[in-house]
Amino acid sequence: MTFILASNNPGKKAEMTRILGSLGIEIKTAADLGLTPPDPEETGETFAENAYIKARAFCDAFDLPAIADDSGLCVDALGGAPGLRTARFAGENAADGTNISKLLGCLAGVPAERRGAAFVSHITCLFPDGRRIDAEGRCEGFISDTPMGDGGFGYDPVFLVRPGLSMAMLDDRKKDAVSHRGKALRTLKCIMQNS
Repeated sequence: MTFILASNNPGKKAEMTRILGSLGIEIKTAADLGLTPPDPEETGETFAENAYIKARAFCDAFDLPAIADDSGLCVDALGGAPGLRTARFAGENAADGTNISKLLGCLAGVPAERRGAAFVSHITCLFPDGRRIDAEGRCEGFISDTPMGDGGFGYDPVFLVRPGLSMAMLDDRKKDAVSHRGKALRTLKCIMQNS
């Protein structure tokens, strides 16, 4: 079965393929299928609402099962920011490095014990027949003073899963085991296997 991913993020596609592939699910982007993707406005006030908005737009546009992830980084010392604006923290279409620089700038002088953070992922899968499956995952950690590691994407280089070990230093298998998206996808997989 082909699911259309409501994103062009290759990292998200790879993670979903690794975890859901054993169910016979093939994750494709609109570009993979030669289609022009819709560009839904993410007006939700929660990760769940934004995931639904994206999944609904892609399911309606292509009449295919659509899977959408809305995820973000919530930093304690910043009152939960960047939160829903994680990908746009330093502005629309900001590069990962630019977002990381802004985050580290905002946390300058904040001691390690106050740099707690969590990655949150909400995944919504919608089917043309109206079925809907939702799953959420959370990964607790801390924000480092400097980037470490060259794997992953987004804020992975500054998100410490334990002292001295960033998400970007984990191989795919280890990252999938602890990450917010990995947890959400395993929950989604379990629901699909039992429904």
